[in-house]
Amino acid sequence: MLLNIEKYRILISRIVAVFVLFFILTTKSQWEINNEMFSFVLLFIGIVLVGIASLGRMWCSLYIAGYKDKQLITKGPYSICRNPLYFFSMVGVLGIGFCTETLIFPTLFILLFSCYYPFVIKSEENRLRALFGDVFEKYTRNVPAFFPDISIFEEPETYKVKPGVYRIHIFSALWFVWSVGILEVIEGFRKTGLIDALWTIY
Repeated sequence: MLLNIEKYRILISRIVAVFVLFFILTTKSQWEINNEMFSFVLLFIGIVLVGIASLGRMWCSLYIAGYKDKQLITKGPYSICRNPLYFFSMVGVLGIGFCTETLIFPTLFILLFSCYYPFVIKSEENRLRALFGDVFEKYTRNVPAFFPDISIFEEPETYKVKPGVYRIHIFSALWFVWSVGILEVIEGFRKTGLIDALWTIY
């Protein structure tokens, strides 16, 4: 079961994204109508979180690109948490939610993330445990699973990067930024009357 969840993670994420896009297309923020200042604050928070998430995922990819399952990465972002890619993905998902200028979408996104990704993380850690045995067990005892602990940060003076693989990972890290762009395009269409919202939400 866990292996299937990990195997189909990207497909499931894309299916969920299609449903989310539908609801974004058909709703409008009540805050934008009644409280423009609060609506702007939500957008600003979202943009900040998306920026942090994109930079964080690129940082993680710098270390893991081309090394996944070949060696256990424990430095850089992986020295402060065992699943930094997923941590920054959570930050990005929350940011996209706030960029809708609502409170319902970020709440919904975090609930969906919390219901699904713990299973993905557990599946991946089972695989790493099978691959690296006692080395991984020691790693789990010293480094938290999800929320970073900055006090244990370690960074090497030099690190060998595989640019071809990393370049691919950069594009996957930027999808949060592209999502904000899509939201703004949708907002533009709505303002010009090309798209009508079916209902408004907070």
